[in-house]
Amino acid sequence: MTPTPETAAEVLRAVWSADGTDTAALDQTCGTRKQKQCRNMKHVSFDGFAEPGSDIGTAWREKLRREGKLDTSGGTIRDLVLGAEAPH
Repeated sequence: MTPTPETAAEVLRAVWSADGTDTAALDQTCGTRKQKQCRNMKHVSFDGFAEPGSDIGTAWREKLRREGKLDTSGGTIRDLVLGAEAPH
């Protein structure tokens, strides 16, 4: 079962009611009607992120390095899945 905003609001209302808190503030914040969410990602891409013919992963790591956000101390996903001691 995938949680929905409506389910989350119902849970909050139940908790707030049990606590004696007025749920009107929750309704004002979250709204009482269904709100449409935007999930249209068909036009999102990484085109132009890397130079033509280069690897997007390398371009991404270079961008992180330039911004001071690259941290290689964590190892690789392979290390996470198989353990850091697994032979490469």
